[in-house]
Amino acid sequence: MGGAQSFDVVIHLNLHCSVWQRHEPGSRTIVLRILIIEDDTSLVRGLKKALATAGFAVDHETNGAEAIEIAPSEAYSLIVLDLGLPGLPGQEVLRRLRNNGCEVPILILTALGEVKDKVKCLNLGADDYLTKPFDLDEFEARVRALVRRGKGRPDPILRCGSLLLEASSATAMIGEKPLSLRRREVAVLEILMSHAGRLVRKERLISEVFGFDEPVAPNAIELYIARLRQKLGPDGPTIKTVRGLGYLMEDR
Repeated sequence: MGGAQSFDVVIHLNLHCSVWQRHEPGSRTIVLRILIIEDDTSLVRGLKKALATAGFAVDHETNGAEAIEIAPSEAYSLIVLDLGLPGLPGQEVLRRLRNNGCEVPILILTALGEVKDKVKCLNLGADDYLTKPFDLDEFEARVRALVRRGKGRPDPILRCGSLLLEASSATAMIGEKPLSLRRREVAVLEILMSHAGRLVRKERLISEVFGFDEPVAPNAIELYIARLRQKLGPDGPTIKTVRGLGYLMEDR
């Protein structure tokens, strides 16, 4: 990637980052996990900052071959892939991911804006294509649209007994009573509700809620579970601990 192109993108990110980070009062976001395959570390720092503010956990790889190995082993909601990678080109990374059966939505992020480049990537299995420099509002909108598409539901609403979670707005209610939840509490709750009646291993919760480079305290998940139990109270579903394995949500 050329230095001038990278510099333009970073300036664009810095100009728009403060706009993206202003949330409406009372709004909350769900932690979902995104893999960014990009060799421009300055660009990635800006994207990670913005995505974290929007409620996403972000893993970063600069090497396409290593990203191909990591992608199928983690619960990613989206992959953001740059075409101008050193070593293995981005289009080849895309081709191998799809040939290996990877079904995670892939957003191409690149300075190559010619129609032939877009057509080739879409034919190789890309889900969307965004040319640098770009507006962060558009980037966020494309990210959220692809994540919703990957889940197979445009406006997901989860229910377990009297508990309702509207995932698109991260709004949780028990009956008519709204719950005040932090974003990682919402993330844990969504995973448990998506698997209500089934065991969810602690390792899976850690994998989906935290990024690779985030420090995770030994009792972090236990702390979120304890907070959720307190907030759900006697009217909400129960969260049972299966010792040594994980957690199980059930209606009372």
